[in-house]
Amino acid sequence: MKIVVSYISSIYDTRTTVEKVAKCRDADGIHVDLMDGLYVPHKNFEITELSGLFAGIAKPLDIHLMVQKPTKYFNELFKLNPSCIYIHPKTEKNPKLVFAYLNKYNIEPGLVINPDEEIAEFKSYFGDVKRILLMSVIPGAGGQKFLENTPERLQKLKRLQKEYDFKIYIDGGINADTIKMVQDADGVVTGSFICSNEDFSKQIKKLREAIQNSNN
Repeated sequence: MKIVVSYISSIYDTRTTVEKVAKCRDADGIHVDLMDGLYVPHKNFEITELSGLFAGIAKPLDIHLMVQKPTKYFNELFKLNPSCIYIHPKTEKNPKLVFAYLNKYNIEPGLVINPDEEIAEFKSYFGDVKRILLMSVIPGAGGQKFLENTPERLQKLKRLQKEYDFKIYIDGGINADTIKMVQDADGVVTGSFICSNEDFSKQIKKLREAIQNSNN
């Protein structure tokens, strides 16, 4: 399982957090949340700030666009050479064109499913994406509690995964207890569990040990 670190909830300032994750060998990538204050209530960065934060970072970047009209950010985001860009399908008129555009530039197209959205309503897009980000919290804020129906929703996606070529990531409320409930996923995004502690590697190892111990 891949463990991708979100930097939103941290005991350090943003730049320091990003630098620590970038140097952390145990982290499989950095999860970049961009919020515009329209799709979600909060706004975190101007798009121009991201280039300064992530320029030259070798870790894979997964970008989660909690914004209206995500394509208007693509020119700036492509400069960061992201591995994946997730969008919420309802924020674009033609998501299929967006996914095809990302594929053209060798960026994995990703689709986000919110807790209050039915998985089946997005099935028509599953053949167009490489990743699905299943939200286990309400998007837009860090440090939330893991939603209890997430494992059931994960299993619904797992059954559909057999028909399509996508990977499943879980985002929100991941800790050493909840990760055991979603260990069938291909990856998780975790923030406060890692970044609210001084030793990021130690926290990531706790997550991996939790999975290993649950299988013994």
